[in-house]
Amino acid sequence: MPLIDHCTLRTHDVDRRAQEVIGYGFAFDRSIGALEFDTWWARVFRKPGYPALFIDQAFVGGRGTGSLIPGWVDAHGDRRFHHIALLVEEIETAIGVLQNKGVAFSGEIVGNRGSDLRQIFTKPELKDGKAFTVLELIERHNGYAGFLPPQADGLMESTRLP
Repeated sequence: MPLIDHCTLRTHDVDRRAQEVIGYGFAFDRSIGALEFDTWWARVFRKPGYPALFIDQAFVGGRGTGSLIPGWVDAHGDRRFHHIALLVEEIETAIGVLQNKGVAFSGEIVGNRGSDLRQIFTKPELKDGKAFTVLELIERHNGYAGFLPPQADGLMESTRLP
């Protein structure tokens, strides 16, 4: 361990991006369904032996106002990973190791100690003065393979630049 847990693509059109990943043998995870947040939504795709692919976009229209996703896609396109999540056994230990190597984190760990899912993002790499990619550390327990909407939304907001 660690292993890659999932990779995230941001886009303006989840359905269009999904067609490409389906062509690579990934399938929509119907057990999770579409994940909806305040200003954005996502779908998860899986292929045996590969990390999950999480594809997200802002809602079209007023509901998507304020989402970080459109600005990110406009700046960087939808053919790059926004983040790669590393599955770790103990998130505090992994944070300490990376901090000792000079890696900074944005915000706090999302999820309580002992819960099924805990996550944190590094501070974003900047490209042309805009937030670009981040690394996620993720700790999972009890076989939980899903994503929790309040946590995912809080995690995303942790990378909003001042």
